[in-house]
Amino acid sequence: MSELSITTTQNVNINFAAASVADRMLAYLLDLLVKIAYGTVVWGIFFKALGLTKYMENLDTWSYAAILIVLFLPVIFYSLIQESLMEGQTLGKKILKIKVVKIDGYQASFGDYIIRWLFRIIDVNLSWGVIGLITIVVSEKTQRLGDITAGTAVISLKNNISINHTILMDLDQAYVPIYPQVIKLSDNDARIIKETFLNAVAKRDFATLIKLRQKIEQVTGIKNVSGNDTDFINTVLKDYNFYTQSM
Repeated sequence: MSELSITTTQNVNINFAAASVADRMLAYLLDLLVKIAYGTVVWGIFFKALGLTKYMENLDTWSYAAILIVLFLPVIFYSLIQESLMEGQTLGKKILKIKVVKIDGYQASFGDYIIRWLFRIIDVNLSWGVIGLITIVVSEKTQRLGDITAGTAVISLKNNISINHTILMDLDQAYVPIYPQVIKLSDNDARIIKETFLNAVAKRDFATLIKLRQKIEQVTGIKNVSGNDTDFINTVLKDYNFYTQSM
């Protein structure tokens, strides 16, 4: 399994295990099985049980195609919907413990998922996966064309230490959180924030602390009213642990 080095917006290098080609292909096949299962159910219910086939025989080509598209929208938008709702994962990716992240280490946006979904037509559909496979193999960050364009990469979560373990903070039993908006962060975001924060504090790198605070405010909508970046970021990390451990 190759290593993927990601440079955060605070110029801190974080190493991830890049998802292997085998894992990505197997995840794709698992997702394909889900799509086939959905198609089989739809065909059995609408075309066999309800007799939709006979009704559609009298329709023109455009109407026929429109009905098919509506029925199979979940298949068409499968990866886009699931990656958006599951923070970079589909059912197949979740089972294989891999996920999509931004090259800067933060959570990919809906726009990034759209780009990956659109380029899947070239990477997978039109080329039977050949173009996607070639670009993954030759790319320095194991990216297909969709990843390169969106600025994303697929990493493996199969670490000896879970991501959750690396974001834990010591909390007093009487701790009272301040910022409920921290739940907008993902585990990956919190881990990167913690690593960047500890690195900056150790080096007394105040410029990085300012950038990190600004990024947190941008992502969560929280405003630092205390004026102390170190206390603010430390509180954000503690609040994130409080809310996620309570769920």
